[in-house]
Amino acid sequence: MRGPDEWDGPERPGGPGERPRIPSPRPAAEDHGPLPDVPRVPHAPPGPVPDPVPPHHVPAEYESDDDPVTGDGTGPRHPPPAAPSHKVLKSLLGAWALSACSPEETAAVEAHLTDCAACAEEALRLRDAVGLLHPADSLDLDPLLRSRVLEGCLGRRPARIPVPEWATPYDAEAAKLDALLRDMGEAEWRAPVRLRWFDGREPVERGTTVAGVIGHLMAVDGMVATALGLPDPLGTAAPEQPGPRRRTEAYWQALDEDADPRAPHDPWREQSQALTRTASFAGGGVAELSVPYGKFNLALRDAFLDRAFETWVHAGDIAEAVDYPYKPPAAGHLHLLVDLAARLLPGTLAQRRQAGLAAPAQRLVAAGAPGRSLHLEVEGCGGGDWYIALDSPGAVGSPDHTVAHIALDSDEFCQLAAGHISPEETAVGQKGEREAIREVLFATAALSRL
Repeated sequence: MRGPDEWDGPERPGGPGERPRIPSPRPAAEDHGPLPDVPRVPHAPPGPVPDPVPPHHVPAEYESDDDPVTGDGTGPRHPPPAAPSHKVLKSLLGAWALSACSPEETAAVEAHLTDCAACAEEALRLRDAVGLLHPADSLDLDPLLRSRVLEGCLGRRPARIPVPEWATPYDAEAAKLDALLRDMGEAEWRAPVRLRWFDGREPVERGTTVAGVIGHLMAVDGMVATALGLPDPLGTAAPEQPGPRRRTEAYWQALDEDADPRAPHDPWREQSQALTRTASFAGGGVAELSVPYGKFNLALRDAFLDRAFETWVHAGDIAEAVDYPYKPPAAGHLHLLVDLAARLLPGTLAQRRQAGLAAPAQRLVAAGAPGRSLHLEVEGCGGGDWYIALDSPGAVGSPDHTVAHIALDSDEFCQLAAGHISPEETAVGQKGEREAIREVLFATAALSRL
């Protein structure tokens, strides 16, 4: 049998003959044959008890490797184990960089790094590589990745049939929402969602589910689909009079409560792709095609922007219901959506006056002439400056005729236009005529609908 510092097992990292960190079990002494004869101790004669007999001598081959308990503070009789070799410590650098070593291994590695320049350089490279892993980051793809990839591809090789600029926000928002829906389970499709809007006087809410929201989007998108000659998704259930609310109610009434809640996903996705594809093949001649919205009409270019805005807003409602983060549109797309809302404000102001919800116009001017205006400053991503005609939808907003100024963040402006916050709750910078500011804030909230 070998000594306590030797090992007769298979070779391991650290050099031949070196003792491993965890020694293997030793065989019992009796496995090597009979124990040696031990002289018998004679019986002690009567009288005083003699000093204890010192322990008998045990051959070296039967000595234990355990540290003896001597009580004299002299410690073990054999030297401490040798430090790990360069090869062993180098193999631990990866685990050390990941903070996966034991305290003893960490101390040994760090002591070695002060003496070995090659291992120190390797350790720095491994630590830098670990910093690139970002284990706390989300594993979900950036929702804007698709837009960046397409932009890069089209920059190298332009599309033979490009998507019109006014249709790209809808295409992007529909793709983002589709990515959110793709991995949702049945329980999430039944999650309750609160739809909010402003009916002209006060905030309104309506409860539905994630499936109901997708059905609502599909029903309203169907107005654009029929204008392009595509099939109506409501079929025979479509109401005679067009309008977002009438079509949504018709869809919800025809919906089978026992049906698979995921059923609207595929028809909505196929319809959204068909809308973008048809608008692209039709060319620029369809941009001014009229799309009926019930009480008013929109040009097809503006209808696509309207559908992009509502798709983004309701995707946020769905993400909130299932507790999932959702990002706003790209800056260029968001600017187009804010611009649409700003261009619709003069007409909305006129409709509110006809309904008795706004003060009468102060000074009428001829169509195309400059009139009293409000400077709308939208700050942040997708923002800009707009001059809103206050007295007539046919007038032209002008900096020279500005009587009031509003400044607010782009996200807050969009939330106001979506009916998610009331005009009284909007935090804005205000200057000028209070009545004009109030009318524009209420008209912005009135842009929202079911």
